[in-house]
Amino acid sequence: MRPREFDHDDVLRIAFDQFWRKGVRGTSLSDIARDAGVQRGSLYNAFGSKEALFLQAYERYAGDYLLALQKALGAGSLRKRLTAFFDLTITNFRSGSPPRGCPTTRGLMELGAAEGEGLDEDARQAFAGLISRITMLVQETLAAGAERGEFNGNPAAAALHIITVTRGLGVLERAFGDEPQLRKIAAHTIDLVLGKKGG
Repeated sequence: MRPREFDHDDVLRIAFDQFWRKGVRGTSLSDIARDAGVQRGSLYNAFGSKEALFLQAYERYAGDYLLALQKALGAGSLRKRLTAFFDLTITNFRSGSPPRGCPTTRGLMELGAAEGEGLDEDARQAFAGLISRITMLVQETLAAGAERGEFNGNPAAAALHIITVTRGLGVLERAFGDEPQLRKIAAHTIDLVLGKKGG
């Protein structure tokens, strides 16, 4: 067998950047092949379809994002950890020029209502899987904060509330592109969960 003509990880990175900016529907394998400097046929041979390439690229992104999240949630007071969590979330939405928004929210909007239309069940499970893993990380952070006496609520309910707010932030970012507004909502959410600073 001939060796692959491209660096697999590099292609996933280039592909995901396009999917993030233009959506899966708006991205073609020809565009990815051009930017990666490979033949379109090589992408078909390696991945099988545009959707399969998207899923691999999304899983790579999800793994990197979860590592960054673990780091953000890993040090300082519970308030500092939640502030770092929202900071990473908003910075991620606002990255790129113009800002690319939330890749998970964008992908969820491309799910097909019927078979053969839009992204499929595998994609839905990938998006739901990442949201579930993020929720669990936040829940574990809140539970550890409760053990230290920094939080006296229900970690599971509060984590779901925080994750629901981040989904809303993704939509508001697309609608208004107003980063100060997103940061105000994040700070208010932390106050709702933990009580006002110094209060």
